[in-house]
Amino acid sequence: MLEKLVKDSKALEKAIAGEELTYDDGMELMSYDNIYMLGAAADLIRQKSVGQQVTFAASYYMNYTNVCAASCQMCAFYRKGTESDAYTLTAKDIEGRVTMAKNLGATEVHIVGGFHPELPLEYYEEMFKTIKKSHPEMHIKALTAAEVFFIARLTKNSVKEVLTRLKTAGLDTMPGGGAELFHPDVRNKIVRGKCSGQEWLDTIEQAHNLGIKSNVTMLFGHIEKPEHIIDHLVKIREVQKRTKGFLTLIPLKFSLDNTELEKKGLVTSESASTYDLRITAVSRLMLANQLDNISVYWVALGKKLAQVALTYGGNDLVGTAFSEEIYKAAGKGTNSSIIELANMIKEIGREPAQRDTFFKVLKKF
Repeated sequence: MLEKLVKDSKALEKAIAGEELTYDDGMELMSYDNIYMLGAAADLIRQKSVGQQVTFAASYYMNYTNVCAASCQMCAFYRKGTESDAYTLTAKDIEGRVTMAKNLGATEVHIVGGFHPELPLEYYEEMFKTIKKSHPEMHIKALTAAEVFFIARLTKNSVKEVLTRLKTAGLDTMPGGGAELFHPDVRNKIVRGKCSGQEWLDTIEQAHNLGIKSNVTMLFGHIEKPEHIIDHLVKIREVQKRTKGFLTLIPLKFSLDNTELEKKGLVTSESASTYDLRITAVSRLMLANQLDNISVYWVALGKKLAQVALTYGGNDLVGTAFSEEIYKAAGKGTNSSIIELANMIKEIGREPAQRDTFFKVLKKF
């Protein structure tokens, strides 16, 4: 039935037929005027790929420092070391928080932070070893590719050496942050003091080749153009073809409050809900047959819009986000529970399941 309704779009016809979409196809979908048909096509591909199940992890977010050598205009979290609310956690602090995470039912700790200009590689090794010593079953998902690249530069080690030592210390997987958008035309305007898009991709590919799987993100809803979105998705797809190392794509809606982009008047409002849904749908269609999981980050979208995005190609709600601080700094509420996420999924007629980091189902509801 749907095949007959999308005759006005060659890209949607190709997607429904299971063909890989080109860059030009992606550009067509970014301007395709029937958002409902776009969503229906993405939802069909989602159903073929992963069925009716919507997953989430019990995840505890921990930011080991907010001190950052970078000064990115889209970030409200970073501080300089001289500011009164700057902090850096000790190994003992971190162990205490992981104990708290375990008590909350978390199966993974999601650990990211700023680019601290004075922390040695041994700081991160001690962090992971301390966690694994007390909680060997806790999955450590830590350090974005951007952080790893920074640590390598700071400590004068190769990226491969840093990753190898961190894996030996207990690193299990990596989160997808720091990707933002890869294209230099937009990246150079929203990122300051962070690796290039190609450096991010090279770093994550080295991680995958060492057996460290990861997520990948895409920051949208600020000053980007459609070509920057499609460029980002094509580059993700090319890495995935080579490594099969990405677990999920998490499109991240830009949150305006307290950022430099807002203060400078470069972005005056957050993206429209229809645009947010388009991004979810286009992500599903561009990555079809290569990456099964498209995550909907309810913290950024809000819970109601997140439910709609699950009908536009999404199949995962990321996690509970216990103790999330980065979006909180930009004015977003970040509280939820396992039961609340399960109920959000039931309300739209889908099947909730708690998963581990590798998308293995742990519990159905």
